[in-house]
Amino acid sequence: MANERRTLLLEFEKPLVELEAQIQQVRDKSSEFGVDVSEQIRELEERAKQLRYEIFSKLTPGQTLQVARHPRRPSTLDYIQAISEEWIELHGDRCGSDDPAIVGGIGRLNGRPVVMLGQQKGRDTKDNVARNFGMASPGGYRKALRLMEHANRFQMPILTFIDTPAAWAGVEAEKFGQGEAIAHNLREMFRFEVPIICTVIGEGGSGGALAIGVGDRLLMFEHAVYSVAPPEACAAILWRDAQKAPQAAEALKITARDLLKLGIIDEIVPEPVGAAHSNPVEAAENLKAALLRNLAEVQTLSSSERRELRYQKFRRMGVFSEAV
Repeated sequence: MANERRTLLLEFEKPLVELEAQIQQVRDKSSEFGVDVSEQIRELEERAKQLRYEIFSKLTPGQTLQVARHPRRPSTLDYIQAISEEWIELHGDRCGSDDPAIVGGIGRLNGRPVVMLGQQKGRDTKDNVARNFGMASPGGYRKALRLMEHANRFQMPILTFIDTPAAWAGVEAEKFGQGEAIAHNLREMFRFEVPIICTVIGEGGSGGALAIGVGDRLLMFEHAVYSVAPPEACAAILWRDAQKAPQAAEALKITARDLLKLGIIDEIVPEPVGAAHSNPVEAAENLKAALLRNLAEVQTLSSSERRELRYQKFRRMGVFSEAV
């Protein structure tokens, strides 16, 4: 377990891990010699709590990207199973494929039937390869669209969870119509009559994220990222040097705070101190509360009002004024 922790350790977390190791050492010595050091442990734990807050409240965009990609960060399936009372996964795009990079199905959220879907990354190398690191093929986006059409037909709200570096950019994906599949999803999501709430739970990259990201509300976890392209790709394009990814991350404005200021997202979902992977249960509770609140608000509108507001929301993105 200790080896696994070291493997998944982010560079900026090292001071915190060293302090936690010191606390454990004091506990072990206390048990060994029968000495009461409860006061010392309390002080060290308070210091660790403060240090954790300081580290995670001052993350750079590059560090936030590392947190968003953390292998132990809760995935789409983790959140679906944590927030729903019932869950039935549905498979296939009805065109001959079932892309494991996209998962979805029908569940109950506070007793109400909803359709939930999103990109699914793997937990280890083998699982990541099987799920193509959360990068969906055209069949994956067609599966997502099939599920959303089902929701629209039976008047169930749609909840999407975004967590992908990008859509799969392989030759096979282009051969089977990746661009058309994404464009089709964008068009259709604008016409759906039911409420749509989208949440960036980890990494939201490029058209692969946007293909399930057209909604009445766009929520985003505090330490998630959302960008037009992965910072490594941006750095390679602009400077022909992927090592400048931290510089690109800064310029791209990928963090939740920046995107809220720019009007791209509607709400930041708070994460536990230490990020979602440190306390997945609390993260899921925060997500459920945000989803229920936003669903209650958009359900008061008529379907035509929702469609118009959805359209205007995306029309406003990218609008700017230039000083003369």
